[in-house]
Amino acid sequence: MARTTTRKRTTKRPAAKKRSTKRTTSKRTTTRRKTTAAKPAVKIAASRDVRSKSQVYTTLAEATGVAKKDVAAVFDAMAAMIGADLKNGSGEFRVPGMMKIVVQKKPATKARKGVNPFTGETMMFKAKPARKVVKVRPLKGLKEMV
Repeated sequence: MARTTTRKRTTKRPAAKKRSTKRTTSKRTTTRRKTTAAKPAVKIAASRDVRSKSQVYTTLAEATGVAKKDVAAVFDAMAAMIGADLKNGSGEFRVPGMMKIVVQKKPATKARKGVNPFTGETMMFKAKPARKVVKVRPLKGLKEMV
């Protein structure tokens, strides 16, 4: 028969709760700031012709209530930001909900013989150096607008 030994088990007593030294204070009621209601979106009419830069700035300034100078400054800052991201950054820039601008690197091509699709005669196509190409792709929001 195997001998069984019983171990003496010690139970830990819960530590005595310390009384907090914090004073109980009554809760303050905060007053909410009155916020102005958001202005309803201004309906912008479609233009028959392509808008010029100043027409775009004017339309945006009227629609948002921002000065035309400030709208121009935003566009300048955005152009600088896009240029920096494409040239030295990730090579990609997104205008949220509108479009994605990407830089693609195209490899160099050798000179080759080919057929001119218009005349049907054979000709030599020149060699092209390696280059970077900027592509703009629409995002879901822009596709749904059209």
